[in-house]
Amino acid sequence: MAQPPLTALRAFEAVARTGSFRAAAEALFVTQPAISHQVRHLEQWLGAPLFDRSGRVPVLLPRGVALARELTMALDAIETACRRARPAAEGGLVVAAIPSVAICWLIPRLPRFRARHPEIQLRVVYAYHGQDIDFAATDLAFTFGETCPAGAGIQARRFLPGVCVPVASPRLVGALPAELTLPWLLQVGLLHDNDMTGWQTWLGRAGQPVPAHLPGAIFEDFNLLRAAALAGQGVALCARAMVEPDLAEGRLVALSDIAVLEGFSYYLTRSDRVAMDAARQRARQAFLDWIAEEEGA
Repeated sequence: MAQPPLTALRAFEAVARTGSFRAAAEALFVTQPAISHQVRHLEQWLGAPLFDRSGRVPVLLPRGVALARELTMALDAIETACRRARPAAEGGLVVAAIPSVAICWLIPRLPRFRARHPEIQLRVVYAYHGQDIDFAATDLAFTFGETCPAGAGIQARRFLPGVCVPVASPRLVGALPAELTLPWLLQVGLLHDNDMTGWQTWLGRAGQPVPAHLPGAIFEDFNLLRAAALAGQGVALCARAMVEPDLAEGRLVALSDIAVLEGFSYYLTRSDRVAMDAARQRARQAFLDWIAEEEGA
């Protein structure tokens, strides 16, 4: 059997990860027709479609979802191996963050860190939920989970709460009802994070009926879910710590105090078993001190 077309695999993974052919083209610095051509080439090589093209927007089929998941993990492993092989820059710092923390918390604050420490070469990379952090190539990591990360040499602390509440664009919901009922939520529209279990748990806690199936789009990334909520496409269960600026500035409104995922948290993690030169140690400590100040601000 011929080797799979690697360029086409990379193009397809970018489409699945970014959510659109246009975004994939921008991420890979090619044209959108080039991405479409590569995806078609991959489908021809596989002998099966990866997208349902019956609607206005192509939607990943189950085989496409499964392939994208495996490709993302494989490409991440390749990137990790390359980072490990690359000598660390003196005084440099590699910070891994899950996408929600990177987009909603870390990146908006980074100009203050760079202004204070222009001598530190900072590299921000993705941490993927459910995957182990390679601390041979990562100095600090922001992760999410139900329990605090543990292991030999691992130092972790709770960074932010993971509790999630229903939020929506004020343009969508208008005047809120006295109680969020299932019929009202279905009329406004539900948005799901990975699967329907979040909303099913919330409905049970709210004393509402819990259908086995709930309508609404499912998003595999928190930032996609948040973007859909900001665009007024429905009500989403979002981590309050991640959307606090949206709530404070009126882009989103919290619809209820009933919450889910109270036992989950965001964690800041590092390893003390990886050899580091003095410059990297100073850079890591400077970043930790800055994070502590930002938390207290």
